[in-house]
Amino acid sequence: MAEQVTDHPDRKRYEIDVDGVRGGFVQYQRSSTELALIHTETDPQFRGRGLGGHLIAAVLDEARNQGLAVLPYCPFARRFIADHHEYLDLVPAGHRAEFGL
Repeated sequence: MAEQVTDHPDRKRYEIDVDGVRGGFVQYQRSSTELALIHTETDPQFRGRGLGGHLIAAVLDEARNQGLAVLPYCPFARRFIADHHEYLDLVPAGHRAEFGL
């Protein structure tokens, strides 16, 4: 399964394709210092394969590379960060309680 994550700023979302088929997306709002993750959706045909986690991890890695703080309004992204503490530092300390992190 070949996965490709691409940022589409015109649509304000990252999309993941699997073997050329759209598998899901993360909707976001971006400022010069923050990336707010609003909604994550995975196509039903790909659910249960970890695709959503791969997508969120790629988005968080990209945020880190760009020096952006992350605000995980999306419940899926929030749970992913809670389960993967290596990403917790991306959420500003002053906002962690707001997200239950």
